[in-house]
Amino acid sequence: MKKIMVLVAAVFTLMACNKETAEKGNDSKSAEQTGALKTAYIDTEVLMKDYQEFKDFEAKFKTMSDKMKNELESDARRFQNDVLDLQKSAQTKGMEWAQKRQAELERRQQTLADKEQNYMKKFQDESAVERDSMVSRMKKFIKNYGKEKGYDYIYGTGDAASVLYAKEQYDLTQEVLDLLHKQYEEKTGRKVETEKDEPAKTEKKETKK
Repeated sequence: MKKIMVLVAAVFTLMACNKETAEKGNDSKSAEQTGALKTAYIDTEVLMKDYQEFKDFEAKFKTMSDKMKNELESDARRFQNDVLDLQKSAQTKGMEWAQKRQAELERRQQTLADKEQNYMKKFQDESAVERDSMVSRMKKFIKNYGKEKGYDYIYGTGDAASVLYAKEQYDLTQEVLDLLHKQYEEKTGRKVETEKDEPAKTEKKETKK
């Protein structure tokens, strides 16, 4: 009987030890899961300001905007000159001529207003599509970068900041910017000049002197 009791006690002791070991293992796992998160952040304002593709985008649509503006201003000047001509010539050319001319100018005024509206819509639509496409490609790039580097989270700072504080060592902005520029160089076949290149240029100039 004593042997049976000793055996039962030993079984219970073994079960208790196994349970304690399992609980410790689970605690260790949960500690690893909560403590091993790999996070970083990107300053989206810097990314948007310094990324060459965004610079090219802004230059392209500024040129487009300036061209539209110049054309509309030229149309407006011609229209204004014709209005002044109508006012000057109305008495000498008669009422009938003046009324016909006025009707023509009113139709022209409406045409110019429609043209301006169409230009604005075209500019907004094209720039929005191209900008959205760039942002989408950038998000995809960062997503793939995060997966490749094993990050659990990559936060974004900027106007719509989701990070109020982070150590600078977690800032991926420059690294991602350099990789994006490398990708853009391969796409366009031209060298992207960055601020980091400026010191090297200055040193070369000083050496030549």
